[in-house]
Amino acid sequence: MSPPRRAVIAITSATAPLHDGHPTGMFISEALHPFQVFKEAGLEVDLVSEKGTYVADWLSQQESFLNGEDKKQWEDTNGEFRKKLDNMPEVDSIDGKKYGIFFASAGHAALIDYPHAKGLQKIGTDVWTQGGVVSAVCHGPAIYAGIIDPTTSKSIIHGRTITGFTTQAEYDMHVMDALRKWNEPLIDEWAEKLGAKYVRSDGVWDDFHVADDRVVTGMNPQSAKATAEAAVAVFERL
Repeated sequence: MSPPRRAVIAITSATAPLHDGHPTGMFISEALHPFQVFKEAGLEVDLVSEKGTYVADWLSQQESFLNGEDKKQWEDTNGEFRKKLDNMPEVDSIDGKKYGIFFASAGHAALIDYPHAKGLQKIGTDVWTQGGVVSAVCHGPAIYAGIIDPTTSKSIIHGRTITGFTTQAEYDMHVMDALRKWNEPLIDEWAEKLGAKYVRSDGVWDDFHVADDRVVTGMNPQSAKATAEAAVAVFERL
């Protein structure tokens, strides 16, 4: 039996000063682009965060990352995306067994809450256990720390290949000192800890993703759309 034609997008509840004192939080396009892709594919889509809250990442609201139709959808508080985002259900009320795709959007703030987000991790684990696709983009793979394959008692990325935001880009953005104060691993470090192989494109802002079985990961905000499309492609073959 095929997994349900429904997708759930995880949203970070965390926030912290990062961009010259401006807040990091949910990177808008990393949630909006997958939402658009999943809707276009005919899937029902829900959004959920660990605490039912979100703070929009400051950088993700700048013109270089948010413009045109995306900006209109973001600013339309009566549109479907914002209605779902602004009225997220309690995380414990979401039954992962009712979804065929789990997608972890991110923002730097995901490094703070995703490794400890038991509710979101349970949803992802339930999607995985029933044969669905578990996907993540940018800093989203930090969620894999607690998405466990019950047959191995290890993270579902153990022995698999993933990508995610590069440590080089953290240095390029001049945020490494701030990130280290959070005392949380970066994405390539999580891959090593969890027994996965981390790969990346040469350019830190290249559109790049990896599909390894039912694990689909993307490298950065520029990769969110293609990563979601790849997740749908894997889902359609299940």
